[in-house]
Amino acid sequence: MKEGLTKLSKKDEIKDVQPLRDYDQIIDMKWSLKKWCGDRDYILFLLGINTGLRVTDLLNLRVKDIKKKKKITVKEGKTNKPRTIHLANVYKELNEYIKTLEGSEWLFPSRKGDKPITRIQAYRQLNKAAKMVDIEDGIGTHTMRKTFGYWYYKQTKDVAKLQMMLNHSHPKITLQYIGINNEGLDNSLNNFIL
Repeated sequence: MKEGLTKLSKKDEIKDVQPLRDYDQIIDMKWSLKKWCGDRDYILFLLGINTGLRVTDLLNLRVKDIKKKKKITVKEGKTNKPRTIHLANVYKELNEYIKTLEGSEWLFPSRKGDKPITRIQAYRQLNKAAKMVDIEDGIGTHTMRKTFGYWYYKQTKDVAKLQMMLNHSHPKITLQYIGINNEGLDNSLNNFIL
């Protein structure tokens, strides 16, 4: 292993990871991923924040699963449950990217052989892009899923549907996962006066 790089455990990747709550940070991440990492990593981020799929489920996607489709069903690895994923909002960018993948069966191919990139590689690329735009804290592969959940909840206020999408057992877990509990408490105290 190269000097300065330590092996990351799955636990390290998830620890203290937060959603991107500032829309400008999402824009900055998209720009940084395109500029410093490439289309593969940009599309991974785009799909992650627009679908809420876990990174392992994203990395297991094949070109044939996605190509020219606006809706797919994915069997989630962790829960083994099917989930319908809507792709209409990213359809154009996704299919433009797919055109560049001649000969690869994987949507996110590794440069090392015929397999997808690893979770660790996805983590490194997200962190690299985040550092380039001064987003230092709480970035990991779960940032994409949490960002999806956070913004879905902010736009719809429908915790029940979000709970189902994320396959959580209780709404409290969902709100805690996307960081709404602390934020809501802090905001309610800002205007509290007796």
